[in-house]
Amino acid sequence: MTTPAKHRRGDIRSSFAMPTTTPRQARRAYNADMSDNLRSDGTRMSIPFSSAPTFSAPALPSDEPDQVRAIWGTTVNIAETMKLFRDFLRGFKPKYRVRHDREQNLRTRAFSSPAEAEVVLYETYLRIMRQTGQTNLNLDMVNLLAYPSSKKLFTQLQKYPEEVVPAMDQVLKDLMLELAEEDQNSGMDGMEGDQGDEEIADIMAKVYRVRPFGLKAINMRGLNPTDTDKLVCIKGLVIRATPVIPEMKVAFFRCLKCSHTVQVEIDRGKIEEPAKCPRDVCEAVGTMSLVHNRCDFSDRQVIRLQETPDSVPDGQTPHTVTLSVYDEMVDVTKPGDRIIVTGVYRSVPVRVNPRQRTMKSLFKTYLDVVHTRLGADGALAFDRTTRPSTGDRMPGVGDSGDAEDPEFEDGIAGSHRRKTRKAELEAKLIEISRRHDVYDFLSQSLAPSIWGMEDVKKGVLLQLFGGTNKHIVRGGGGGGPRYRGDINVLLVGDPGTSKSQILQYVHKIAPRGVYASGKGSSAVGLTAYVTRDPDSKQLVLESGALVLSDGGVCCIDEFDKMPDATRSVLHEVMEQQTVSIAKAGIITTLNARTSILAAANPVESRYNVNLPVTRNIDLPPTLISRFDLLYLVLDQVDETLDRKLAQHLVGLYLEDAPLTGSEYDILPLEDLAAYIDYARNHINPVLSSEASDELVASYVSLRSVGASDPRSSEKRITATTRQLESMIRLSEAHARMRFAAHVETQDVQEACRLMREAIRTSAMDPRTGKIDMGLLNTGTGTGQRKLRDDMRKEILAILEDSSGKGKGIKWGDAMRRLGEQSSIGVDTAEFAEVIKALENEGLLTVVGERDRRMIRKVEGA
Repeated sequence: MTTPAKHRRGDIRSSFAMPTTTPRQARRAYNADMSDNLRSDGTRMSIPFSSAPTFSAPALPSDEPDQVRAIWGTTVNIAETMKLFRDFLRGFKPKYRVRHDREQNLRTRAFSSPAEAEVVLYETYLRIMRQTGQTNLNLDMVNLLAYPSSKKLFTQLQKYPEEVVPAMDQVLKDLMLELAEEDQNSGMDGMEGDQGDEEIADIMAKVYRVRPFGLKAINMRGLNPTDTDKLVCIKGLVIRATPVIPEMKVAFFRCLKCSHTVQVEIDRGKIEEPAKCPRDVCEAVGTMSLVHNRCDFSDRQVIRLQETPDSVPDGQTPHTVTLSVYDEMVDVTKPGDRIIVTGVYRSVPVRVNPRQRTMKSLFKTYLDVVHTRLGADGALAFDRTTRPSTGDRMPGVGDSGDAEDPEFEDGIAGSHRRKTRKAELEAKLIEISRRHDVYDFLSQSLAPSIWGMEDVKKGVLLQLFGGTNKHIVRGGGGGGPRYRGDINVLLVGDPGTSKSQILQYVHKIAPRGVYASGKGSSAVGLTAYVTRDPDSKQLVLESGALVLSDGGVCCIDEFDKMPDATRSVLHEVMEQQTVSIAKAGIITTLNARTSILAAANPVESRYNVNLPVTRNIDLPPTLISRFDLLYLVLDQVDETLDRKLAQHLVGLYLEDAPLTGSEYDILPLEDLAAYIDYARNHINPVLSSEASDELVASYVSLRSVGASDPRSSEKRITATTRQLESMIRLSEAHARMRFAAHVETQDVQEACRLMREAIRTSAMDPRTGKIDMGLLNTGTGTGQRKLRDDMRKEILAILEDSSGKGKGIKWGDAMRRLGEQSSIGVDTAEFAEVIKALENEGLLTVVGERDRRMIRKVEGA
């Protein structure tokens, strides 16, 4: 014989289960003769009342039931709580929330019609749940405060969630059945006859859950022992999520002697194993064994939540909190997400030794999550192409606080309010996109406190919009390689040119992203590192900065001061957008689909215009060539510009109204984030035939710059296929910014202009004044290679002249003689490179150190 299992929630570990009542059961009349006065053989007993006098006073007439179920240790009546919640679900209307918001001096909006304010909101949500098969109702706790009769319920839910939430679950199920019967009796479409009976039977078989949210988020440092077993709300950054763990809800035991079976439910996180067989004829001790295949399990996942960098106090290390999520909440978030969670704060004792009963005085704390909300206010939403294909929306019906809720917006009377709000925002964004000066308008709105730098802002703006990620089937096996749509930007310049300010601004607006500094970052900190899990004692892989930025922007400051070992991991990330790991027996490839915005200083702090970029920046040429746009931000002396910049800077201190140096007004940060977010999620432009012809023509014209020089015997490379792919990405980003479905000629022309400006400043050879991509790809330009060849011949000729004396020539003398023969000055570094190359070839040797160095020709060479 088996006992039927009750449905229990993993996140709410209540000590009691509510009795299941249905409207049909409630309507049955109670018969006093049908009481439980039964003999063991099932026949009835009629016991006459005693004639002895009673010594108790007669009970006063009262409406209260004889037996009151209350929360232990309090005067909170469970029946009253259930009645309050039932009245709330049947009576709450949007007008109550608007009135409450006005009392709190919060921003509200007028209803489009009086009928919109009178819609019974939660009845509409319950019907949506029945039609879509959802079992979760997201309950905004502010609505409980707004409804006059349920204000007490808000406090009860916050203080005693273990008891109140199961009661709410029961009310929700009863109301679902009641509404279904009402709709069936009224003949609603889809609820007639047998179809309605099937719906009601389906509701009876399901487990319904209430998921409260809407509490004010507190800092996780503010969690105190007084918050234990209460409902709290915190926000943070997900740094690790374990695989899905099966957690036992109902254990199935079988007696080895008589095969009697019994089910034992979880009680406050523990399952009590029966000490003996409960069957009277057996009662064998220690014979009950667990049958795993017959047990009930639920999904569970453990998540580590860390404080966001902006909320960490100065000089402190970030705190972390462990979260436990169950059932539908599993795999909703992934590492790198910023989330707001509502849950029950728990504390459990820890044994000193698993084999002893001694407990530690310090308890282990964690949070049982009941509701999760993705994203943070004022930032972009997530890149949909990097999220799971099934979607990672918070399960359930009701205003869950997400940016958009497309599944329940069309044709539902109760969501007119939100539908109208979304339509208003959409209309506003489309109106902005139709401005003729939208490109300049948006670039001025990006970091308005920084004066000038129009081209840099335009490049960074297009980086935020990004190109489209593509999979080309003909490109190879396995569905074809993934062509990245993310744009990488490098800012190089003098100190004090507000490079770090732009990085901070982008980090604030980016959806996911990590702000890292070159000197304080290591290779494993950027990619992934192996650590030992304190709970399971297993080696696990923790995500680094680039993996946490998957689908966002990774900002790296002081890029030139990064160690070589750290910088080498960026080659794979910036082109293939993956991180390959093989350490401690863990071999895997992690996604790092991120845009990189880096800032670097020149080698000698200030940029030397007489030296090429590769000599000014201490970065390998292979890494520089992976950046789509490389901007030189130089501090040039110009009295007019200096005066305007000083007036702008002083004006910021005088009043917080930055003048952008133009007549354009500025889009607020929230609206700019909404505009970019809408474009990334809804606009996926494709190349038109005119744009593709223009791209080909622009690429050929860039290539022909080096080939058209009649004085050069060697062809210079002025563009590579990486520049062509960068132009395609920038064209798509420009079209996306205009809300255009197709990439047009004007998009390609602007992309080519940005590329040409970036190439002109970064790939120009200072000796010849001509563009040479060899400077970025190999570190040496065509003119530089020709100069080294000439210097090599002259050095060998000088050694031939001096070798007759049996000695070599002094280092300084060789440089002096070369200088006398050359029309341009001899660079010490170039001379050292040529001597080193000749020495590697075995043509000469260098003897001595520093000023006493002698260069000798090798005999027989």
